[in-house]
Amino acid sequence: MLHGPNLNLLGQREPGIYGSLTLDDINHQLLSDAESLSASLSFYQSNHEGALIDAIHAAAGIHEGLLINPGAYTHTSVAIRDAIAAVQLPTVEVHLSNIYRREEFRHHSYIAPVAVGQVSGFGANSYSLGLRALVQHLRQLSGH
Repeated sequence: MLHGPNLNLLGQREPGIYGSLTLDDINHQLLSDAESLSASLSFYQSNHEGALIDAIHAAAGIHEGLLINPGAYTHTSVAIRDAIAAVQLPTVEVHLSNIYRREEFRHHSYIAPVAVGQVSGFGANSYSLGLRALVQHLRQLSGH
């Protein structure tokens, strides 16, 4: 689970858009979800594009898939898109808000074309839905 810029401020940052749960609250819920799915999950958050790219590169050969909320980098980072494409790990993009109901500049995702799918607009539940979709996708790939 990769969390992009400003997600460390969840719970205090624009709660009308992003909700009142903190990043720790979301991570705890995801751990519970992963346990119920018999899956393992690790977390990383950074406000820095290069650090997120390094984390994507480091996931290759260690993790089976990526769940990512790239935050504002969704709309700006060809480099994160290229890193996801390069490691060839099934990736699900998630967003708390529905990016297509927001400002026009948020309607484009550089990540979506290299992701298995995208979940947005369901608040913190977007993460749970994305995790479930990713685990199901990985199990279908492996025949389990």
